[in-house]
Amino acid sequence: MTASRMVALGHYQPERVLTNDDLAELVDTSDEWIRSRVGIRTRHIAADDETVDDMAAAAAERALAAGGIAAETVDMVLVATCTAIDRSPNMAARLAARLGMPAPVAMDVNVACSGFSHALATADHAIRAGAARRAVVIGSEKLSAMTDWTDRSTCVLVGDGAGAAVVEAAPDGEPGGLGPVVWGSVPSMASAVRIEGEPGRFGQEGQAVYRWATTELPGIAREVCERAGVVPEELDAVVLHQANLRIVVPVAERMGAVKAVVSTDVSESGNTSAASVPLALSKLCASGEISSGARALLFGFGGGLSYAGQVVRVP
Repeated sequence: MTASRMVALGHYQPERVLTNDDLAELVDTSDEWIRSRVGIRTRHIAADDETVDDMAAAAAERALAAGGIAAETVDMVLVATCTAIDRSPNMAARLAARLGMPAPVAMDVNVACSGFSHALATADHAIRAGAARRAVVIGSEKLSAMTDWTDRSTCVLVGDGAGAAVVEAAPDGEPGGLGPVVWGSVPSMASAVRIEGEPGRFGQEGQAVYRWATTELPGIAREVCERAGVVPEELDAVVLHQANLRIVVPVAERMGAVKAVVSTDVSESGNTSAASVPLALSKLCASGEISSGARALLFGFGGGLSYAGQVVRVP
């Protein structure tokens, strides 16, 4: 079977930045209250006319440009999102048309906060099976459109944005850069993180998710490393779903990633659901905090309650 590797990254965030002080003018909250509970300082909010596929296309264009890759050579497009308003055409098809891709497989993947990791694994499996040669995998979310801005328990969390990765078949005989996925769900907690109703509104059982993540996730993350043939101490970076700073940092510590750079992008981007992992990874690479070839654990968890993770070599 053909191995796959990640060859380029890109990300996009809307221009508008919403601070904690801005939120304090909307609901009964404060900068200190928000920082102490979730570690968020700012978040980016999309314009009213800015769509999920707008942001996905911007991130994908940047990833393709970073890799010097022509859009017409892409034969698979996967967009992970849970906030698309329209059901059809899906976001992947719209993106493919905008970027001039002639005939790619075009699918949306809705697994909420772990959507990008699920989509990345799907692209890896397709390439390994010979069903695709080059894929663009994007996480893109407009959570602000699904938020009750009078509910301080949720409106302080959300942000908008997109992150993208280009994944392609490794040259014959060369090792790949994507480790095996470990994925699953906790059906009994399926409604712990949700977007329900008409219009859809984001809600969650924050304490239940916090307890699950801080107790169960370290062990699953160590299993991801084991499947990839590395120990947590060898990781160069840990990029978890950016749900809450009080989850991200303790989980990295408990799994034993002692030398890894731990992404804390939640502080400036908020919770961007399926966009959070690729957005945070792309920003780490763009800033020079991790180098090409570094081993990074990517792990998404949340809505569903679903989870998925893999160890990758960064471009």
